[in-house]
Amino acid sequence: MSTPVSDIGLIGLAVMGENLALNIESKGFPISVYNRTAAKVDAFINGRAKGKKFVGATDLKEFVASLKRPRKIIMLVKAGSAVDELIEQLIPLLEPGDILIDGGNSHYPDTIRRTKYVESKGLLFVGSGVSGGEEGALKGPSMMPGGSEAAWPHIKPIFQAICARTPAGEPCCEWIGSDGAGHFVKMVHNGIEYGDMQLICEVYDLLKRGAGLSNSEMHDVFTEWNKGELDSYLIEITRDILAVKDEGGGEVIDLILDAAGQKGTGKWTVISALDDGMPLTLIGESVFARCLSAMKSERVEASKQIKPVVETFKGDRKAFIDDLRQALYASKLVSYAQGYQLMRAAAKTNNWNLNNGGIALVWRGGCIIRSAFLGDIKKAFDRDANLVNLLLDPFFREAVETRQAAWRRAVVQAVQLGIPVPCLSAALAYFDGYRTERLPANVLQAQRDYFGAHTYERIDKPRGEFFHTNWTGRGGSTTSQTYTV
Repeated sequence: MSTPVSDIGLIGLAVMGENLALNIESKGFPISVYNRTAAKVDAFINGRAKGKKFVGATDLKEFVASLKRPRKIIMLVKAGSAVDELIEQLIPLLEPGDILIDGGNSHYPDTIRRTKYVESKGLLFVGSGVSGGEEGALKGPSMMPGGSEAAWPHIKPIFQAICARTPAGEPCCEWIGSDGAGHFVKMVHNGIEYGDMQLICEVYDLLKRGAGLSNSEMHDVFTEWNKGELDSYLIEITRDILAVKDEGGGEVIDLILDAAGQKGTGKWTVISALDDGMPLTLIGESVFARCLSAMKSERVEASKQIKPVVETFKGDRKAFIDDLRQALYASKLVSYAQGYQLMRAAAKTNNWNLNNGGIALVWRGGCIIRSAFLGDIKKAFDRDANLVNLLLDPFFREAVETRQAAWRRAVVQAVQLGIPVPCLSAALAYFDGYRTERLPANVLQAQRDYFGAHTYERIDKPRGEFFHTNWTGRGGSTTSQTYTV
């Protein structure tokens, strides 16, 4: 091809790739597409893309030649080795200043590595989180780009044209930070998504098995909740799911096997939290809840052998439903508070300058965790850009304090009913731990010193000064080196 015609290129015509390509073209940007399977390209060009400003390439050389410089190439292939292999194929075909964009769910350490590597070849690299699923890709996703900052002016007009918008019209796409920052923030987004989904599942379980509501009644509850403080995409789709019937008239939700899948982003979030010493308890429990659900055959057998002593619900259903609404809101806040604490720690570890309020704005539309709630988070960071924890913001502090009683009643009722609420209870335990001046870790430190001479600090001495007690009278004065993993 002699004359480059496309503003941008996209490799990978699976669900996200096809829809994102259509979105880009619809905003006035001619685009080239390539897929390893040529038949996929032909089917797309002669199908959904027919009559539009697309170039369908059957090999990478033809694809690259069709792009205007600096070439901008979005890669939407399976995370992992496939991304590295594609980069190696593309590098010999590109020139200094050209831009490679990984729009998949890559693990952020891989993006850090790839940014450094691609830059060493004279090229620019962007790792961009893209959230919103199939519909978001087509109509406007939330986008979280990071990597080579010199790439941002070149891709910004396209990215901010195709992304979602807040109700006020602001683009749900902004530069996140260097190397892996964009994919890290997307990872945390997915971790919060895990938590939000599990919280809703627990509330559903309490409404159904606990209070005995029908799917139709729960549909009405979620409809009402979506009009208030819980207004969000996940509440909205749960409302819709509860009303869907199959061709035989059966309620689809009751026919779905209770064994959850996962693709790893929630697990990555929890591992990252452990690495940075952040108590991401709610999101951790949401990951483990999926793992427990996957043990279906074991649970079936256990249900036959273990008969717990539990109560049946005898209370006021209307009051209980309202308690669950308040508990869900308070727990949701804890999920975001923990996620933001992790981002704060990672920013320090990786030398990123993250705009926390800006991230809330990016998540305000297009993505899976989009909600009215995020507008309040943006305001919290506008009030204090260095806010240590969302629980310390005046608005959210009052919001949780006024819902404490309902939150506790909901968790107590769940325990009495024998219905597991790992995330609702983990959120409450975190809240109680975070607001407690003196935790029982003094006993833990004494235990560690007793069996391993790990030493401890004293409340009557300056921080950083360590002591050891010869607890048995048989030990010596030698102590273990003091360090924190």
